[in-house]
Amino acid sequence: MKIAAAALLLAPHVAVFPDVTALHHLVQSGSLLASHGVVATCDVCDSEVVTVAQGSLVPLATPVPIGYSAAELAAAYHLPDASVGSSGTVAIIDGGGYPDVESDLAHYRTEFGLSPCTSASGCFKVVDYQGGPPLQPSGSEEEKQLSAETALDVEMVSAACPSCKILLVQAPAADFYLSALHPAAAAVPSIAKAASVALGLGASAVSMSFGYPSTKDIDTGSVSSVFSHPGVAFVASSGDSGYLGTVHGFWPQNLPSVVSVGGTALYQSDTAFSSAAWNQAGSGCESDLPPAHGQPTSVSAFCSGHRAATDVSAIADPATGVAVYDSYGIGGWFVAGGTSAAAPFIAAMFARAGHTATVDGPSTLYSAPATAFTDVSSGQNGAAHSCQTSAPQLCVSGPGWDGPTGIGTPNGLAGF
Repeated sequence: MKIAAAALLLAPHVAVFPDVTALHHLVQSGSLLASHGVVATCDVCDSEVVTVAQGSLVPLATPVPIGYSAAELAAAYHLPDASVGSSGTVAIIDGGGYPDVESDLAHYRTEFGLSPCTSASGCFKVVDYQGGPPLQPSGSEEEKQLSAETALDVEMVSAACPSCKILLVQAPAADFYLSALHPAAAAVPSIAKAASVALGLGASAVSMSFGYPSTKDIDTGSVSSVFSHPGVAFVASSGDSGYLGTVHGFWPQNLPSVVSVGGTALYQSDTAFSSAAWNQAGSGCESDLPPAHGQPTSVSAFCSGHRAATDVSAIADPATGVAVYDSYGIGGWFVAGGTSAAAPFIAAMFARAGHTATVDGPSTLYSAPATAFTDVSSGQNGAAHSCQTSAPQLCVSGPGWDGPTGIGTPNGLAGF
């Protein structure tokens, strides 16, 4: 059961569990949420934290990781050895100050045997949304909630591309919490500024794990022009609200020049992995916008010739969530999901493959060989009748493209 982001309670201590191996098996089988709940991390974040019990607001914090490790994710998506691939720069746009982000990233990478990525070596860099020094932490509850999102993002980049440089661009925490006095239209300019800073600092891929309610003014206005930049992979999560309909989705994943990343559940039995559409993965049509760059007519036809989401997918179901470390907000290891896990993972694969000079939105994904992706043909994010006015493919996974999972999940780096 998912509950409101603002209610997340940040526990001051880490609970001790007698059998973390059993908890990991629940992750592998997808049954973790039979006895645990989830809570979103912020108003616009597409991440969910597993809690100690159904209906609880307290994160399931543990002294050791119980979610999927970096090595397990590499095995699931057939990634090569950590030494293989480019060392491009992945920019992460997130909110609020986070004084422990570098040490928490080091903790994650050490735990899973990944090489160090530090500011001293030039691998890791933090700036604010105007290109200045990192935001000064306020210590507010909202900021600490956002640290869980940031930890998830930088650590998923590390899992997908251990050799990549990481650029964290921090936008004001207030822009991740919307209200009548601070609606999406007032918040998105900070995100656009952050994206411009990422471009100026040489990012080859930009990951955005959030979604703002879109309007025609936002979608077609100057605030969206920064994302029309061939040669850089702009990647955004599709959202955690299931099928969104055929009018307006969430910005910026709905933009034709942005790769929209859907979500799956990831199951493991022995050494074999399988995926199914996550029942909350975002999908839908954006009636104000043309098809995504390179999107085949056979796909955009499901949306009467408009932008159809999503393009590609990866792990998102918190019941089969990933291991994340955050000492600032959560206080230890926790299990996270949401399409916020999938977006930075996919962005890092673009950077690792090293071909972003040819990227223009999702065009290269759609032109890649079919064998570069594993088709996801089971699961759904809505009943077939709920999207019957357009096409059941927008809700229900089957052979070929579908809304919740796009063209499928990565099968190595060949599709990037």
